[in-house]
Amino acid sequence: MANPLLIHYIKLTEFLGQVLGPDYEVVLHDLTDKNQSIIAIANNHVSGREIGAPLTNVALKFLMDKCYETQNYRLHYTGVSASGKALRSSTLFIKDDGKLIGMLCINFDDSRYRDVGDAILKLCHPDSFMGFEPVNETLQEPEFHSSLLVEESFHNSIDAVVSEAVGRELDELGVTADRLTADERMHIITALEAGGIFLLKGAIPNVAEALHCSQASVYRYLSQVKNSDQGND
Repeated sequence: MANPLLIHYIKLTEFLGQVLGPDYEVVLHDLTDKNQSIIAIANNHVSGREIGAPLTNVALKFLMDKCYETQNYRLHYTGVSASGKALRSSTLFIKDDGKLIGMLCINFDDSRYRDVGDAILKLCHPDSFMGFEPVNETLQEPEFHSSLLVEESFHNSIDAVVSEAVGRELDELGVTADRLTADERMHIITALEAGGIFLLKGAIPNVAEALHCSQASVYRYLSQVKNSDQGND
């Protein structure tokens, strides 16, 4: 059962989806269950997600950073749509007596407007058209840039969230899972922990499979990471 406060946001999610139109996906997350956090979604064709989908990589990072303790929202960070298009994403932190209970997210697909803009500019500069990238800025909270270094990706299952996160770390190391050294596995587990992947129940078996190691090994690496963090406090 969702927090009573979130019940009001379910109707707001539907309302905003209707008012803003099909290029705006509006998503309501209930943090009671991070594995199936989406309890309402409008215009879900933008990300391809359904009710019951888990938190995203960026939402998990918000929980790990605890930025919601000092901020009420995050504005204009980059996401990727179901079709691979860049999205402009923003999140409102929903709190009950200071405790974070949910997130209301809006993901804007401006590709149609970009296409129109490109077509108009090409009339003026057909041979030397210059594209432009979305401006990554906030109006009131400029300090947020430093904590969001990856694009938000959207998935309907935990194994997809884990697979994408592990794949990103493998790409950065330039190795394949079957050739990882112990130090490289430790590096990846450390990065996954920092990114909040282990906040998802059942993530450890998926991580073990993706890294070609046992669940016991993942637990051991994770224990070392946490002990190291405590030692640095």
